[in-house]
Amino acid sequence: MIRLEDILTPGRSLVNVPGGSKKRVLEQIANLIGREVPQLEANTVFESLVAREKLGSTGFGNGIAIPHCRLANCSSPVSAVLHLETPVDFDAIDGAPVDLLFVLLVPEAATNEHLELLRQIASMLDRDEVRRQLRAAPSSDALYQAVLKELKGH
Repeated sequence: MIRLEDILTPGRSLVNVPGGSKKRVLEQIANLIGREVPQLEANTVFESLVAREKLGSTGFGNGIAIPHCRLANCSSPVSAVLHLETPVDFDAIDGAPVDLLFVLLVPEAATNEHLELLRQIASMLDRDEVRRQLRAAPSSDALYQAVLKELKGH
C-alpha cells in the first residue's frame, strides 16, 4: 500500500508560492516537479495537468485544488503541496478561489491504489482544522511537517 507520506518530500512542499492564474500555478507545479524528479520533464507535466483540468476543474471547494494526472514516464506516484501567496480562480465547484494545492502524479497504468491516494488527500483536506493548520504554516518545512503530522495521526 502506497502511503501519501512516502511520496511527498520537504523539497516538494512550498509556501508563499506566487499565484497569478490557474495556468501560471500549474506551470509552477510542473517546474517544481521537473526540478525535483529528474525523470519527469516539466513541459510534459504541465501539458498533462492542463489537459486534465480541461476535463473538469480539480478545485473541489474550501480554497483547495488537487491537480492530478497520469504520466507515461512516471514510475511511481509523486506528490507536492503548495500554499499560494494569493488565491487564484480555479473554477472550483463552490466558486471560491484556491490557495492550497495538493498535487498527485501517477503512472499511466494507475490502479485503485492511486485512487486511494486521491481519497486520502481529499478526506484529509475535508477537515476545517487541517486546512487551517496547513494555511498557517510559516515555512515550507512547517507545511511539510503539518501534512506529515496529519497523516500519521490517522
